[in-house]
Amino acid sequence: MRNLKEKQKREMIRDWVLLGIILIIAIILLSIFPDRKEPVINTLWDYFVEMMLILPAVMVILGLFAVWVSKEIVIKHLGKASGIKAIFLAIILGALPTGPLYIAFPMASILLKKGARISNIVIFLSSWACIKMPQEMVELQFLGLRFMLLRLFLTIIFIIIMAIFIEKVIEWSENEEE
Repeated sequence: MRNLKEKQKREMIRDWVLLGIILIIAIILLSIFPDRKEPVINTLWDYFVEMMLILPAVMVILGLFAVWVSKEIVIKHLGKASGIKAIFLAIILGALPTGPLYIAFPMASILLKKGARISNIVIFLSSWACIKMPQEMVELQFLGLRFMLLRLFLTIIFIIIMAIFIEKVIEWSENEEE
């Protein structure tokens, strides 16, 4: 318990340090390029308003998800022994919702804490970012069936390869720490 609190404290300090570094870089860049100040501030404000409108609903949904979906269900369908079905489930879970990617990160965190396999989380996040059903329909309309299917096929293949690679690297780095 004590180690967990210390780890959380270190992570919070790291987050504040990173925020400070980003703010310092932003201030330096805006002083070098003062003509960019207005577009940067407008974009920052628009993003902040969007977050304030979306985030409360997302937090409610995540809270319900955390309570209603048991650890056993997550382990069974997305855990280490879940197999190839989990890959398809992660792709579908990532491709169906619409909305900004930052909504998927808290959900991915909950899934990880409940025992989902790292590769399935990477597949979920990558699918959310790269595969959207409405996007596929627009792609079909403007670029044609052949292009859409080929891009979709290659995207899925490379997402799976990347997910497995990331999982192996993370497992290797965790083994090195022990």
